[in-house]
Amino acid sequence: MAGHLFCFGFSYTAEWLARTLLPEGWKIAGTAREADKRAAMEARGIAAYPFPLPDPAQALAGVTHILSSVPPRDGHDPVVATHDAVLRKLPNLAWAGYLSTTGVYGDTGGAWVDEDSPLAPSTPSGKARVAAEAEWQALNIPLHIFRLSGIYGPGRSAIDQLRTGTAKRIVKPGQLFNRIHVADIAQVLAASMARPDPGAIYNLADDEPASSADVVLEASRLLGVEPPPEIPLEQAGLGPMGLAFYSETKRVRNERIKRDLGITLACPTYREGLAACLAAGTQN
Repeated sequence: MAGHLFCFGFSYTAEWLARTLLPEGWKIAGTAREADKRAAMEARGIAAYPFPLPDPAQALAGVTHILSSVPPRDGHDPVVATHDAVLRKLPNLAWAGYLSTTGVYGDTGGAWVDEDSPLAPSTPSGKARVAAEAEWQALNIPLHIFRLSGIYGPGRSAIDQLRTGTAKRIVKPGQLFNRIHVADIAQVLAASMARPDPGAIYNLADDEPASSADVVLEASRLLGVEPPPEIPLEQAGLGPMGLAFYSETKRVRNERIKRDLGITLACPTYREGLAACLAAGTQN
């Protein structure tokens, strides 16, 4: 049954979810800071607002589902900080989703984690996500938390980096992480919306943790180009955020989305995912 979805932050992921829901008759609205993005949303029939909402009660009237992909700011969640009062009182709210990150688990040295693993973030962004999750949970609304691995998809993949000449094959021995194709994120969110389970937490990850160097190598193979040379991490010239990313390695289990939501991943590994990105670019 179609509902009324409001997206705090009309992100890359929210846009893919909208593609799934609009043909099913859903009413969709969301926030965007840039006026040109809001105009593009309106042109697609998506009601667009700046953030913070000038009139929260009006913007959220009739909303049945909420999705937030707004990242923490100054160690706290800006949506909760700004609009907690109205969020607590939405009379028709059946489902809320907060997009978090597997960074909340910190560095496990490559050991597997699942949704019941302890939260031990080692980076400032991971610590801020743990705080934001708790702030959303304190609202006492029908909340679902989605801990996302590295997001990629058409326009945001190693395929695109190779085409623009920005791809680097950075090598850190033993460093592995999961990723998740944006189409699979959208299908997990839609499945959760169809069967709400307030309080549930889901890891969104593919089946095969891999190094970023292996992903770039596969993208090069698909494009039929020479892969960029291997670069040791210490010579890659990364900034603080990039170095923080490479400071952690973990393997993320995804059994819960398969068992509880009936998910079959369209892109179970980066190989299928990169092939899908290449096909999408060819179609465009």
